[in-house]
Amino acid sequence: MSSITSLILRGMRMPLIALIVVYAVSVLGLVLIPGPNGHHVDFFHAFYFVSYMATTIGFGELPEGFTMVQRGWVLISIYLTVISWLYAIGVILSLLQNPAFKRAVAEQRVARSVRALRRRFFLICGYGDTGSMLIEALTARGRPAVAMDIDPERITSLEFQNYPIFVPGLCADASLPESLKLAGLEHPQCAGLIALTNDDQANLAIAIAGKLLRPLLPVTSRAESHEVEANMASFGTDHIVDPFDSFAQHLAMAIHSPGLWLVHEWLTAVPDSTLVEPLYPPRGMWVICGYGRFGKAVNANLRRQGVETVIIEAAPQMTGCTDCVVGSGTEARTLLAAGVEQAVGIVAGTNDDHTNLSIVMTATELNPQLFVVMRQNRRANDALFQAVAADLVMQASSIIAHEMLAVLTEPLLARFLFLARKRDNAWANELLARISAVVDEVAPEIWEVEIFREEADGICHLLRDGVTVTAGDLLRDPRARHERLPALPLLLARGYEYTLLPEEGMEVELGDRWLFCGGSGGESAMAWTVRNYNVASYVLTGRDRPDGAVWRWLEARSGRG
Repeated sequence: MSSITSLILRGMRMPLIALIVVYAVSVLGLVLIPGPNGHHVDFFHAFYFVSYMATTIGFGELPEGFTMVQRGWVLISIYLTVISWLYAIGVILSLLQNPAFKRAVAEQRVARSVRALRRRFFLICGYGDTGSMLIEALTARGRPAVAMDIDPERITSLEFQNYPIFVPGLCADASLPESLKLAGLEHPQCAGLIALTNDDQANLAIAIAGKLLRPLLPVTSRAESHEVEANMASFGTDHIVDPFDSFAQHLAMAIHSPGLWLVHEWLTAVPDSTLVEPLYPPRGMWVICGYGRFGKAVNANLRRQGVETVIIEAAPQMTGCTDCVVGSGTEARTLLAAGVEQAVGIVAGTNDDHTNLSIVMTATELNPQLFVVMRQNRRANDALFQAVAADLVMQASSIIAHEMLAVLTEPLLARFLFLARKRDNAWANELLARISAVVDEVAPEIWEVEIFREEADGICHLLRDGVTVTAGDLLRDPRARHERLPALPLLLARGYEYTLLPEEGMEVELGDRWLFCGGSGGESAMAWTVRNYNVASYVLTGRDRPDGAVWRWLEARSGRG
């Protein structure tokens, strides 16, 4: 509260001095001027009279009637005190409208909200398209977050969002360490720092501050240049997401292994969203319009898959393109020169949405069979891109949100996706069939089960008693043990060893970490089993165990007897 107090004291200095002087002179005059019969008003009654006179213009004279001289002095005092109070009220009103004061009050309100958090939360720096999508996905999964942005309009818009969990928002420069501290960087419940601003240098400053102030805190950042990526990595940034490289890799994956692409899309989607349809990009010659960071990444990944590409670039001398068709791609002659009539796909990848829309409209008139990939730079243009009905749209905010969601919510999911990329398309198709069997046309829930004392006390108790527990036992419905939960084990992490799609007969051991996916309600039902000893006992044996240590001891004695 020191900043607010100092602003108040600094702004109210002159009004307070004026009030004190006017009150002091008015009281002193009443004390010194003799009343009827030569009596003088004492200081207490003089101060009491001036106090209510100044605010209400009096209720009468006390302790007895005033002389004409006293009334003359009171008349002067009335005007002096009224003027001083009007001056003070005017200063107070202007102080309340002072941007610095309003900002200080807002900062303290956010700081109180952050201090009150009792659950692990993520500090998200940058509440633009990406930040809003990530917070929407996190809160949908029950994960609290704190947002920070330098733009006051964005923070104001945060207050009108109907998120499942309240999200405090701070308007401040996230690249400043003091702002990060105020937003909860040093809070013991802060689970991660995420840098999502549209400025690479600001993201670098955030990542560096996070690693220096909280070395063990996971830091995730977006980066749109390889130089900044390398700089972030040198400071130990845990996860760096480049939307251009990520999308280019996904496009290449869709061409090489459509099943793996679909597995990635399903498992990183927002819960309860509609499952995306399979995608089959054709092989053949592709035309790439725009050779910036996005175009270069797409070109490199397509060529790595053996796909022939032709590049159209309006400023080849600036992008370093030595073998390309010069032009923007919006003109038919440029597209024809690039061979669009013989192409199987086109990538509209400039940094201007309207240019990309024009490229696609012209190209599809020349070749209606083209597989269309578009880069969308602004989320506000969703309606325009939906009207074009492109086969694949690259929206940087969506790519980053999906990548970070996988890293932040379930760390094992990122490991699973990394290992899955090494498998073939047949393996992916089999997995898709198994996932489809446990979900109903909506994105599956993803959750981890850690076999540790605090996280799974019920299962840990049974394991220490020598009871054998398998993955299939975890999949039993705690309300009816002979029925199966709509869930599927994806990964088992045991020490430094990872097992993809573990069999249901695999035994559970203390210290295991299991990754599951499944339909709605699967996570909460499984949590009931792993955390509650009585429920776990019922699931494994079919018997309701007595509750409490004494009853369990008596049952054990009766069993021995």
